[in-house]
Amino acid sequence: MVQIWNNKEILGNLTSKFPTFLLSGIPGLEFVHAWISVPFCCLYATALSGNSMILLVIITQQNLHEPMYCFLSMLSAADLGLTLSTMSTTLGILWFDACEISLDTCIIQMFFLHGFTIIESGVLVAMAFDRYVAICDPLRYATKLTNHRIIQMGLLMIMRTVTLILPLLLLLKPLNFCGVNVLSHSYCYHPDVIKLACSDTRVNSMCGLIDLILTTGVDIPYIVLSYILIIRSVLSIAAPEERHKAFSTCASHVGAVAIFYIPMMSLSLVHRYGQSAPKAVHSMMANVYLLLPPALNPIIYSVKTKQIRKAILRFLLKK
Repeated sequence: MVQIWNNKEILGNLTSKFPTFLLSGIPGLEFVHAWISVPFCCLYATALSGNSMILLVIITQQNLHEPMYCFLSMLSAADLGLTLSTMSTTLGILWFDACEISLDTCIIQMFFLHGFTIIESGVLVAMAFDRYVAICDPLRYATKLTNHRIIQMGLLMIMRTVTLILPLLLLLKPLNFCGVNVLSHSYCYHPDVIKLACSDTRVNSMCGLIDLILTTGVDIPYIVLSYILIIRSVLSIAAPEERHKAFSTCASHVGAVAIFYIPMMSLSLVHRYGQSAPKAVHSMMANVYLLLPPALNPIIYSVKTKQIRKAILRFLLKK
């Protein structure tokens, strides 16, 4: 017994700059991982097929080459990237119990995971701006949202992502990690990784906080402000039919914003204040946060946007 304890103490004191991390599945439910993989596969299949279909119809249908649908294609591309960034490790754990991942692979996964999350947040801001101009300043819609300006907005989103993410991840390389490094999720998540470091992580935490302020801290107030101005403009419309039509054009975007930010905030609150909650709850919420938006966005836009629905039906019937 003394020997075992000594071995554990030695292991805990070992530090490494090239550690191996252990990803987690659903704690306490390892014996039913194969069954849990069924709904996960359904969500992944829905996300991949739905977003691919929306991208395909927007690219191929000339009548959808408008600003609103250009932003929707960006949203679908971000959702595809978000889905693919975690699918391999999540299904690897559920199917093959493949839990090990190196620091370099972890950093690559975090680059795409956090990168596509920031891009999606930026696209939702651009879509809010699109709805604001369409409803509050319709006469100048075509001059404000030109193809050149849409390309500029897309490049700005990518530049913001790379500028914020690269320093955050490069700061992980000098850190030392101790003993057995067990992560809380089925993918690498930056706050989860830095918790395991033996080195001083104050710079990493500060960089993460700055990134959070410059993304979510900027994007959410901008979206809220856009909708305050939209609601004020719509309520000034006298005709109830016109008012309903104006609100209905925002319904799909409001749905996309809700299913993106609500799970994100819920996961953050559980991490901070829900320490007593079962680990399975943490794990399920972490997966819902990444799986729900890519799976539901194509359904929301197909149901609520008549042009997208018609374009998909035309494409399927033609095939």
